[in-house]
Amino acid sequence: MKLDVIKLDSGDAGSIELDDAIFGLEPRADILHRVVRWQRAKAQAGTHSTLGRSDVSYSTKKIYRQKGTGGARHGSRKAPIFRKGGIYKGPVSRSHAFDLPKKVRALGLKHALSAKANAGELIVVENLAIADAKTSAVAKTVKDKGWKRVLVIDGAEIDENFARAARNLEGVDVLPSMGANVYDILKRDTLVITRAGVEALEARLGKGE
Repeated sequence: MKLDVIKLDSGDAGSIELDDAIFGLEPRADILHRVVRWQRAKAQAGTHSTLGRSDVSYSTKKIYRQKGTGGARHGSRKAPIFRKGGIYKGPVSRSHAFDLPKKVRALGLKHALSAKANAGELIVVENLAIADAKTSAVAKTVKDKGWKRVLVIDGAEIDENFARAARNLEGVDVLPSMGANVYDILKRDTLVITRAGVEALEARLGKGE
């Protein structure tokens, strides 16, 4: 697959040949769904917690005699039916993460990149160098290009000036090539990758991550 390369300021910068095994696949929703679920489960905090019967603080003394009261035979105020008693089978702190094979994760990233390429939402830029590395200049560039909710992926190292200028812009996120992931790619309308970013992704995914 051949794609034109542009410069952030203005003008063209030639073209680039994209690897069809990474950018030319027919996207599969089931693969993308599996990887996104794995990512979101891994990111879930899992800090929800309640006090069980063994956690609440009450005396262990029998609350009233066993027989003759005409009521139920209770032995502890910690029982769930009492006010401030322990919660029965309440949530406990735990990890929601589960394992997903590395091959499936790599395949998911390939399908996410292919989905953007097939939809015409993939743009390759020469680099992130900009004459005036200020937030206003980056905002104007993004507006002039017609980009909304854009994810920018650079090479192994991010252009610090561009990243600093784009840091406070809503809808603009910048990641290094190693930070590229299925969830962040799919939730953006436009995917912008530098030439160095394309080369880094092809080197990363060409060997199956």
